[in-house]
Amino acid sequence: MINTNTNIVVQKFGGTSVGDLERIAKVANRIKRTVDTGKHVAVTVSAMGRTTDRLIATAKEVTLKPSRRELDVLMATGEQQSMALMCMALHQLGVSAESFSGAQAGFVTTARHGDARITEVDPQRMVAAFARGVQVAVVAGFQGRDEDGNLTTLGRGGSDTTAVAIAAALGADVCEIYTDTDGVYTTDPHVVPAATKIERIDYSEMLELASLGAKVLHPRSVWYARQYGVTIHVRSSFSYNSGTIVTEVDTVAELRTDNAVTGVALDREHARINVFDVPDEPGVAARIFSALGDAGIAVDMIIQGVPGQPTSQQMSFTINQDVISEALDAVRPVLEDIGGYAQADADIVKLSIVGIAVGSTPGIAGRMFAALASVDANIEMVATSEVRVSAVLRADKAEAALKAVHSAFGLDAVTTA
Repeated sequence: MINTNTNIVVQKFGGTSVGDLERIAKVANRIKRTVDTGKHVAVTVSAMGRTTDRLIATAKEVTLKPSRRELDVLMATGEQQSMALMCMALHQLGVSAESFSGAQAGFVTTARHGDARITEVDPQRMVAAFARGVQVAVVAGFQGRDEDGNLTTLGRGGSDTTAVAIAAALGADVCEIYTDTDGVYTTDPHVVPAATKIERIDYSEMLELASLGAKVLHPRSVWYARQYGVTIHVRSSFSYNSGTIVTEVDTVAELRTDNAVTGVALDREHARINVFDVPDEPGVAARIFSALGDAGIAVDMIIQGVPGQPTSQQMSFTINQDVISEALDAVRPVLEDIGGYAQADADIVKLSIVGIAVGSTPGIAGRMFAALASVDANIEMVATSEVRVSAVLRADKAEAALKAVHSAFGLDAVTTA
């Protein structure tokens, strides 16, 4: 990473913001307003609308298990389409703009296709473009290249991480993330209209909310921001109002003390793998989870059966729904060797409460569980930490449970006649 003194603003526009040509034109006008203040702008764009989903669906019409390398090459074309169209729209407004693929923008990543990690960002080409008079550098989000020059992608939501990494590399103090909401809310306002906008939130709380299903920011982008001291400003693409500031909050002077819970997150993208007929002896769990790790599969919640009890289900764990088949393939040889078997259950959701004071406030779990019981939502798995409590529920109880828990902790917006 390098630091420059160039007067640069970093902005990121997601798929909804650039969903069609009309919206691209509106975003271009917004970028021009920033340029007119005398600043250079580094813009990261996502693919238009549901382009990524359509590309994946097309690939699976060819083969149900497309090569991850070739899938990366295909999916990256969505962001490249957006960056080219954005530059054309800016040119139409008389703004000097150049497009950069992830590799051209200096992103070097690990070689794991579909879920690469950034190892280096060298923004020299963007810096050089600004030096010769280019006003806007438009970067394709979500992508880079590995050490061998292969195109890689950063996983769903990776454009957020691209933008924050650019801000860190260019020495920008703030990275503006534009979405279809005007900030970070106590829960998804599309599902719970009573959700309250949060004006300021600590990196730790935002990282938990993002990791637990809140769609407004990608978890890795928040980690990157905290690591390199980049303040994130989450704003609406469709208004000029102030949004939510994500930064390091002074827990003494600034932290809200009237409510231990900052927000509630709902994750619909997890599945549970249930493991049956495994012997209750040392080393079994190590073999199962080592196999998953070797396959590059991240495991979230884990529960173990009661030792010595006559039950055939000794273990369950949750993973992302996208890797169900890979997870089953990874553990199958181990289970066959020890006489066990596994089944996937995708009809679940994970609901979590988040707040810096959650772990140290008595009665938090009880209030959450009472709210779930009030809508007849049975708890199937639980995980806790200092800043969150998570519960796995059946999917058909998701929205009712979310609303009940949100209300139970006093997070509903106060309305007046």
